[in-house]
Parts: sequence; structure tokens; C-alpha cells
Amino acid sequence: MKKLLLATAVAALFVSTAQAAPTFYGKAFLTADYVNAELDSQSMDFPNDNINEDNNSVQINSNTSKLGIKGSEAITANTDVIYQLEYGIEIDDSGDDNIGFKSRDTYLGFTNKDYGQFRFGRNYSVTDYINNVTVNEGYWDNIGASSLGNNDTFTNALTLTDGGRVNSSIVWIVPKYKDLPLELALQYGADEAFVSDDDVRGNGFGASLMFNPGTGFTAGIAYDKDMSISLGGDILRGSATVDLGEYIAYPVTLGALYQQADYDGDKVYNSAIEKGLVVSAEMSLTNFARPASVYLQYDKTKNLGGLDNNDSDQTVLGGKYKFKDNMIAHAYIGQNSADLENDFYVVRDEDGDANKLVRARGDADVFAIGGGLEYLF
Repeated sequence: MKKLLLATAVAALFVSTAQAAPTFYGKAFLTADYVNAELDSQSMDFPNDNINEDNNSVQINSNTSKLGIKGSEAITANTDVIYQLEYGIEIDDSGDDNIGFKSRDTYLGFTNKDYGQFRFGRNYSVTDYINNVTVNEGYWDNIGASSLGNNDTFTNALTLTDGGRVNSSIVWIVPKYKDLPLELALQYGADEAFVSDDDVRGNGFGASLMFNPGTGFTAGIAYDKDMSISLGGDILRGSATVDLGEYIAYPVTLGALYQQADYDGDKVYNSAIEKGLVVSAEMSLTNFARPASVYLQYDKTKNLGGLDNNDSDQTVLGGKYKFKDNMIAHAYIGQNSADLENDFYVVRDEDGDANKLVRARGDADVFAIGGGLEYLF
């Protein structure tokens, strides 16, 4: 009898351990891209200096490749501890300063059936929860960041500002009320620096609300205050998508996103409100053995980075083919043309950590064609 009880206890222990085991996951996404980047401008630091560059190269690019560990474990009948450690990796090189890993969403928290989910740590801004419209992949997955060649004259964002990762932040995903198809997320970003009584602490906050009734139509709205813009400012975003296949025999999903970003930085330069529009269409292809689709996305941004008359237009055509659910081939071609009439302030790099100022006025044009393979595990 004692042996039976002991065996039962050991078996129960192993079951509990198995249920609490973390999940290891990741993404390897590598593309080969031909990029031609042109800049015709006048230096604002040295007005007599004109910059005329026409650079082209074939690049091997790692696109938001990552490794992560996540999991949960029950501590009561209604509450689980949750955790996630996620790091971006560069497959094609070792990254800046020979560091191949960069922190992405990393948090510890808990989820409760009555009170929702809480995440404490480094969390993406809830603005990015309202990102149901962008369909660009690979090189052109560049809302808020872009890689415009390997030269140092201009190497980043020619598109609208995006939500970034917020250190020392709390995200609360509110539980649904009476099965309403709404998902509400609230966020607080703490400024942990020591300040005097006369200084203003830079705490931030944000909120997002997504409506998804499961009928092929979605809509969302988000607000971000002093979190995603490094020098302070507001982002207001709204979006909507419709899957026409739910209503007519046409397998196309249409989307539109509009955003305004108001910078609180140096008002000598960042004096205008950035206005961004994204429209997209993705069509499923039914004459393939495996799921495939083509997409078209157009991005228009006025007053890039809050700088008056700094405007850009971007158009991308691409396609995807799933060899398996976790093996996806990509191909695309795109063009970004920008008219820079003012000092151009780059908001963020791909990893959401760096700022860069390019002091020039003129025209920038980027053309890129490429493709590659995405592997999920």
C-alpha cells in the first residue's frame, strides 16, 4: 500500500512538472535583397555642401529573427504565473558591438480568470496591439524603421512612427465583459530616474481597444503618451479591416490605418504633427497546392518625425507561399520616395533602441527587391 501511495505521488509530481515546462520558440527569417538608395540633398550644417549619393548593394538581411522561452504555472485554482523571455537575434551578423542578442518582450506576471492578465517588465507599447493592417514582410516590414542601405548618410526610418518597447512597464489586458468582442489593454511606463522636486518625471501611459466579432471585420483604436517617442509625445492610431470573403466570393482582405504623432521635443524642429496613412490589400490564391497570397501596401507620411514638409510615399507589392505552416517563402518589390524639406530626425532603429539625426534637406529614394524564407519553431 505504501509503495502504491509513493508511486502515485511520484507520478503526480511528474505530471505537475510536465504541465509547468516552458515552451521554447523562435523565428529565423532571412532574405536576400537588392537595394538601391539615392540621396540628393544639401547639408544644413554646411549649406555649400551638396550630397549626391547613389548606392546599391546585394544584402543578406535577418528580419526580426528571435528566440524565446515562455510558459505558465498555476498557483491557485484561478491564477497562473506567466513569463516570457524573448530576444532578437541577427542571423547574418553579430550585431552592434559584437552583441548578437537584444531584449524584446520580457516579462513576469500573472493571469486571473476574473481580473485579467498583468505583465511586468519590458513590454511593447500597446499601440502596436492595433496593427492589423500592415502586411509587408521582410525588408519592407518597416513601420517606424527601415534599413536604407549600408551607407551612413541615411540608414533608417522614412515611414510613420511606431510603438516601441517600454522598459519598466506594466501591461494590463482587461478580461472580457459578458463575452463582448472587445479586448482592452492598458499600459504604464515608469520613469525610474531620481529627480528633484522641480523636475518633471517622464512617466508614460497608453491604452488600446480592439473590436473583433469574428465576422470578418475588425476595428481598433490606441493612444500612447510619452512612451514610444523618446523625447516625449503622443501617438493616436485607428484602424479597420474587412475580409470580403466573409461577405462575397472574393478572398481579399482590405485594411486602413490612420495615425497622428505629436512630438514634444525641440519645437524649433519638431513643430508639426506627423500624419500617417497605411492602406493594404491581401488576396488568397486558390490555384496553388499550398496556401499562398499576394499583397499590396501603400504608406503615406506627412511631416516625418514632426518636421514640417518632410513627406514620404511607399508602395510595396509582395507574395507569400506556405510550404508548411511553419515554412513560408517570401518575395517582394517596393519603392520609398521622400521629400525632406527640413532637418530629418530618425525616430527609431529596427530594435527600437537608437535615435539618429540626419541634417539634410533634399530627396531620398529607396528601391528594394528581394525574397527569402521564414522558419517558425
